[in-house]
Amino acid sequence: MGRTYRVMIIDDEESARKLMRASIDYESLGMQVVGEAASGIEAINTIDELRPDIAFVDINMPFMDGIEFTTVATGRYPDLIIIIMTAIDQFEYARKCVSLPVFDYMLKPMVRAEVTKVLERAKEKLESSGAASSEEAKTADEAGEDISEEGNPGEANATDIIKKYVKENFTDSKLNLAFIAQNFGFSSSYLSRKFKQDTGKNFVEYLTDLRMKKAIKYAESGYKMYQTASEVGIPDPNYFSRCFKKYAGMSYSDYVAERGAQPGTSVS
Repeated sequence: MGRTYRVMIIDDEESARKLMRASIDYESLGMQVVGEAASGIEAINTIDELRPDIAFVDINMPFMDGIEFTTVATGRYPDLIIIIMTAIDQFEYARKCVSLPVFDYMLKPMVRAEVTKVLERAKEKLESSGAASSEEAKTADEAGEDISEEGNPGEANATDIIKKYVKENFTDSKLNLAFIAQNFGFSSSYLSRKFKQDTGKNFVEYLTDLRMKKAIKYAESGYKMYQTASEVGIPDPNYFSRCFKKYAGMSYSDYVAERGAQPGTSVS
């Protein structure tokens, strides 16, 4: 049985994401939808954990549009297959971005048969070009694991150093697993496993917990949600709202109403 390819759907319209999930028989294509995002920023914050092979990306999203996302994502993951989704009135704008490594452009509303054909071509490309790179990545990761088992003194405390760095810089919206891996000399996949092994949490959970603990303090001081979101490194308020509700068990506005102080109270 061949490899199952991982698909991510990035669109600010929930109905569009649901339709993309429900209307395509991914299983018959040897694929699986592993995650969604409602903005480019949310996608960048989760792509390191989801590690998709294929991403459907809406061109028109708030805070970070599809073109910006594509620029950042393919810079980190050159083999990622990007399929841009665009309305007809944005099509010429999309076509101007031909310098970007976009696999295909599809007009909304998309037709099931056309999407299936594009995915079949994407699979062919992945199967023809992905085997070598996957083997190289596996070899590199195994080498990293061997070093770890030998007790390399430089790596023994790497997780502690990374945790300290993240604690000091978590309000930077650019901070994510790929950024840390690149700056500390690991592959993203190896660092992800190593971090989970050493801390019991994956990197995104650890980073989000730090941001939400700080967000709670801002909420208790009566800050507006968009202010808090920006201060803790999640400038997309929709993504921030979902993170906060999952962490606190209630919406930001409800938390402020229940426990918030007067606006302007200092946050320590």
